[in-house]
Amino acid sequence: MTGGLSLTPFDASAILIVLAAMLGYFNYRFLKLPSSIGLTVMGAVASLLVVAIDRVVPGADFSSDIVRFIAGIDFHTTLMDGMLSFLLFAGALHVDWHELQRGRWPIIVLSTVGVALSTALVGGGFLLLSRLIGFDVSPIWCFVFGALISPTDPVSVMGVLKRANVSPGLEATVAGESLFNDGVGVVIFAILLASALSGEAFSITGAARLFAVEAGGGILLGLVIGWIAFRMMRSIDDYQVEVLISLAVVMGGYAIARPLHVSGPVAMAVAGLIIGNAGVAHAMSETTRDYLHKFWDLIDSILNTVLFLLIGLEVVTISSDARLLMLGLAAIPLALAARTVSVLLPLLIVPRVPGHRPIARITLIWGGLRGGISIALALGLPEGPARSLILAVTYIVVLFSVIVQGGTIKRILLRVVRAPSEGNP
Repeated sequence: MTGGLSLTPFDASAILIVLAAMLGYFNYRFLKLPSSIGLTVMGAVASLLVVAIDRVVPGADFSSDIVRFIAGIDFHTTLMDGMLSFLLFAGALHVDWHELQRGRWPIIVLSTVGVALSTALVGGGFLLLSRLIGFDVSPIWCFVFGALISPTDPVSVMGVLKRANVSPGLEATVAGESLFNDGVGVVIFAILLASALSGEAFSITGAARLFAVEAGGGILLGLVIGWIAFRMMRSIDDYQVEVLISLAVVMGGYAIARPLHVSGPVAMAVAGLIIGNAGVAHAMSETTRDYLHKFWDLIDSILNTVLFLLIGLEVVTISSDARLLMLGLAAIPLALAARTVSVLLPLLIVPRVPGHRPIARITLIWGGLRGGISIALALGLPEGPARSLILAVTYIVVLFSVIVQGGTIKRILLRVVRAPSEGNP
């Protein structure tokens, strides 16, 4: 990857998939860490080794090569028009609609009021912290950071919940909240980013109107394309065609959402719920269900693997300014505090969370991991002084979340699950 080499989208994809496969194999054979944690750790270690080689070996310029490679990827387009639609659809396929209905009010409030509250708390706190440490960041960019760090990633936690044997209702609440707060968070992020780039004063009423149009339109579009796909699948019995229809829903539906100016992520979440419940129950044979789930599980796994690998590789793109490290470390308790408040306050409005309430609160707070979506949104920011600062802080917060929270949530949940039974005589 020299300065004169131009990477095509295929080249970039090939490099990332090969790296992900090699590191995934190494992790499975030797480290045996959860895949998201293992890939993030190994990506970070690989990046640190590259930086060390550049310092020790005269003439080595590996860091610059990696920076040019990452800079050559259009993350905003890749995420918003590609990865996110697939990730949200794949996640929605596995959410049980009946259990989701039982926890609908906590899910609705947490994924709307909770995300908005978290965005405001993180944005305000980040503005204060950045000024204290010596950065002059515009307030609107602080709230952009609040929006991109607020969505949570259920990938690591869902597997732990199954092993901890928590109630299906709690599983559905966590999955549903993560699913919809991703969609809502992206809408809020897009609104705030547009305001930051335009330079116009931010209007709460205008933002609320735009949010209603994008989110409401996304729900309506998801219902329409999900229903059409359901009717098509119900009229045939061919697993290849039906899997292809599901792929067409994601790619075609997302392409339709853009000119309509509605939220594609929200539309994909709704369409995935319809196909994953009504479609699986009433429109598919057992063979089709098996192929559909395996296909989308593989898509979900590949995309998350690439995103977590990119989190690790981001080390080389971060400035060596010590103040950035201080700001990133200070942002960790800020993000955790904002998550705690944005979970506990909404639950005062709708306190009925399915499952054991202490474990529900712990799962929603400590299990609210920041992951690939946050880092990809940060990577998609346009060039400017705010980008490098936000990217560095996002990287530090996500790294802590994936490694520390993701690495300890299993032990914490199992301890909480065992506690009531151990207390009984």
